[in-house]
Order: sequence, then structure tokens, then C-alpha cells
Amino acid sequence: MTTGLAARTAPERPAAAAPPPPAGPPSLPRRLARSRRAVAGLVLLAALFAVAFGAPLLSRWGWDDTDFTAFRQGPSARHWLGTTQSGRDVLALTLRGTRRSLVIGLSAAVLSTGLAGLVGAVAGFAGGRLDRILMWGTDLLLVLPSFLLVAVLAPALGGGALVPLLAAVLWMVTARAVRGMTASLREREYVLAARFLGAGPVRVIVRHVLPHLASLLVVDASVNVSVAVIAESGLSCLGLGVRPPDVSLGTLVAEGQGAATAYPWPFAAAAAMLVLIVLAVNLLGDGLRDVLDPEAGPRRGGR
Repeated sequence: MTTGLAARTAPERPAAAAPPPPAGPPSLPRRLARSRRAVAGLVLLAALFAVAFGAPLLSRWGWDDTDFTAFRQGPSARHWLGTTQSGRDVLALTLRGTRRSLVIGLSAAVLSTGLAGLVGAVAGFAGGRLDRILMWGTDLLLVLPSFLLVAVLAPALGGGALVPLLAAVLWMVTARAVRGMTASLREREYVLAARFLGAGPVRVIVRHVLPHLASLLVVDASVNVSVAVIAESGLSCLGLGVRPPDVSLGTLVAEGQGAATAYPWPFAAAAAMLVLIVLAVNLLGDGLRDVLDPEAGPRRGGR
């Protein structure tokens, strides 16, 4: 009886607190913020866009203005990067050329990567005759000399066809890689379960296949931006791309290379912008690949 009384009067111990639920994976913005390369590339690319599209705020001269009192002069308070042999402001021309090259490179990269993802995913998921037809066409385009094809067609079709022409010669290798990955993902359990539950091919590809291809497509897009910008610059340098009176970084390089030793300002400014664009998109592409890779470890995005 004493034992029962003691048991009734003994203070009750507080119940142990339940352990907190395990934290889920960090969100995409947090993973992106942890990637130093992605942040550096994004900041640099945003700065290039701001500088290129904010040209009227940075230079009082228009890209098509001519200063008849300053022909091939060095940097000064009137012309920060000097003038060309025709009296045009180098800073204004460089910003105009950067804007043109950025628009052409990004547009061609988006089109080519989208086409590669579409063709590769459809071929890999459908299989059979459709797969063989699409890959046969892809292999046929692969054997064509891409740069020569664009160089021949661009002048004939006009400057507006440069973006689709560049996109049309950049997608084939990535399409084959996407096709192989899609064919392997098609046999995964979650894909088979989704198809068994009645999900259509488009829904299965969008919901269950494309997320696993995101890192490949992002890297491909970043590489294609660099390739398209350099290809456009090369074509414009040869007189086959952007036509006068408009300018791009390639036309500025071509115009300034003849006198680069004596008057390096036009050539150096355009070449520096080309290097910065390629560096920015490559840093951003590498960082996004690490962030979007579903197989990446928890620390990979921070490297």
C-alpha cells in the first residue's frame, strides 16, 4: 500500500520532445546561391547585359554618330575609348556590338538546345521506325560542313537568317546524347509506373524524363552561346554575318585588327567583350549543371 501511495505521489516526468522532422533538400534558389561559379557567371552576364543595353546612359555618343573633329584619336574625356578612323566613338560601337552578339548568341543557343531536346527525347522515347528516321536525319546533317554551310547561306538569306542558321547546325550532337539518355530512362521503374497509370507520352517526357536531362541541356546551352557568339564574330569578321552600317563584335575586330599595334582601342575593346561573354556563360553553365544534376551530392553545388 505504501508503494502504491508513493507511485501516486511521485512527480510525473515530462515526455521527451519529438525529434524535429528531417530537413528536405534545399530549394533551387538556395542551391544556386551556394554555387560560386553560377553566382559569378550570373553576376558577370547581368553586368554585361546592363552595360550593353544601358549604352545611352554610359556614352553621350550614338553608335552611328560621327565626330568630324576626332579621327582615330586615343581615349580622352570626350571619347573614353577613343575613336575609329571614321570618327565614330569606340565605346558606343563596342556596346552596340556587345548587344548584337549577346542577342544572336542567346537566341541561337535557346533554339538549338530546344531542338536538340525535342528531337532526342522523341526519338529515344518512341523508339522503332521514328527513332531510326530522326537519327538518320541527324547523322546526315552531322556530315555537312557546318561553318561552310552557314557562310554560304547567310549572305543569300540576309542578316535576319543568321540566328536560325546557327541554331540549325548546333543541335545534332546533343540530340544524339539526349536520345541515348532518354532510351535508358524509358525503362526506369517510375517511368513504367507512370505509363501503366495512363500518363501520355508528353506528360511522361515532361514530368519524368526532362528533369534528368536538365543538367545536360543547360551545359549544352551555355556551350552553344559561346559557340554562336564566336561563330557570329568569325562570320562578321569575314563580312558574312552582320552587315554595315550595323556592327557586332566581329565587325569591330575585323575593322580594328589592321591597326591594332598603333591604335589598339577598337580591337582591344571588342576582344575583351568577347572574352567576358564566353567566360560568363561558361561559369553560369558549369554552376547550373552542378545545381540541376539529380545525381549531385549535397556539397557539389558549392564547388
